[in-house]
Amino acid sequence: MLEKKIKELEFRPSVLGDQVADIIAQAIMDNELEGGQKLIEAEIQKQFGVSRSPIREAFRTLEKKGLVDIIPRRGTFVRKVTADDIRKTYPIRAVLEGLAARQAHARIGIEDISRMETALSSMEECFNKNDMQNYWKQHLVFHEIFIHVSGNDVLIDILSNIRMSTHRFTFSRQYYQYHFRENMDVHREIFSLFADRGSDPSGLEDLVKSHIEESSEKFIGYLE
Repeated sequence: MLEKKIKELEFRPSVLGDQVADIIAQAIMDNELEGGQKLIEAEIQKQFGVSRSPIREAFRTLEKKGLVDIIPRRGTFVRKVTADDIRKTYPIRAVLEGLAARQAHARIGIEDISRMETALSSMEECFNKNDMQNYWKQHLVFHEIFIHVSGNDVLIDILSNIRMSTHRFTFSRQYYQYHFRENMDVHREIFSLFADRGSDPSGLEDLVKSHIEESSEKFIGYLE
């Protein structure tokens, strides 16, 4: 799968490091590269057909995003998640994503609502089919719509990194099967508050915040 993505890519020398980082990040998000797995620089260099410099640049980018750990004299490893990681990260994400929802409430338009409804409908369809992988992809789309509608570039950038570093862990197959129905219900409620222009933005903020906080508590329980 990783080789296929590499072959389909048209490299641009000025952004090689970013392109390599994007492909490796996606492979990590898709669980093609597992937590704890060592990324062999020479092998990746050969796969991409590029020099060592963009590979190292990509590793540094991935480290900043919380996807890999670079250990001196040992190498670069796909980062494993711990309950402590969730405890530290999710309270921040809950507050910021709740704030994004509140700010988006005043800015959201008909087209945005339509896109959220489409994502929610796709989630419903995947839910009924017990198709967790595609449900999760649509779940990401659903949240990203209102985060970007917030129009707050600082908030968008911070949430992008926080969400990327934890998504693939939180919604592991076993965890997600257990909380599938519950997760679907809360997203219906979030959508209804966005669709109702007379709804209270504070209530929407609290709902998004509590949804993420509850998800973190359940996931910590799953890990432990």
